[in-house]
Amino acid sequence: MTTTLAAFDFDGTLTRADTLGPFLREVAGTPTMVRALAADAPRLALAGIGRGSRDRAKERLLRRLVGGREHAELITLGREYGERVAKTAMRSEMIARLHWHVAEGHDVVIVSASLDIYLDRAADLLGVTTVLCSRLAVDDSGRVTGSLVGANCRGPEKLARIREKFGPGGYELWAYGDSAGDDEMLAAADHAMRIDRRGGRIRLPTP
Repeated sequence: MTTTLAAFDFDGTLTRADTLGPFLREVAGTPTMVRALAADAPRLALAGIGRGSRDRAKERLLRRLVGGREHAELITLGREYGERVAKTAMRSEMIARLHWHVAEGHDVVIVSASLDIYLDRAADLLGVTTVLCSRLAVDDSGRVTGSLVGANCRGPEKLARIREKFGPGGYELWAYGDSAGDDEMLAAADHAMRIDRRGGRIRLPTP
């Protein structure tokens, strides 16, 4: 019997908007966030148009905003933030689709470049036990370095994480995403669902 796997992007797919920026602003404060963005503005702009590394830009920003912070403190803040996201920031149409997969007995996974420290808690409240995401590196003193453990979970890395976790095949893959960062995952899916938000509504094929 073929296993069915449903892989959901998080930001912009399950949620109505980005979650990483607001979280970093809450943790570091708006003035620090503004200074960090201004300091790296040229390289961020190049990354945004595909002429620079998004992964390196993300790690530079993380080092400026959370590098040196105690991991335990960030986990506490992340859990609180993740609970708010799960309760107030989700797209009802997409949560209904996620629940349909659960009711059908499918394996459901969230695959996201968002950070583990809040995404794990949000996923738990959504009833999703498997999360493949970007995870913060922690040093021997229990402080966040600002680097990531492994690669940023975006683009080709999303598909690589799925195959590492579930194998290269032998399952029917449904994939949901909204951006270029989901292209490889969607291209490999048996059922690729690119989220269409035109007119403020999400249009998805009937299961």
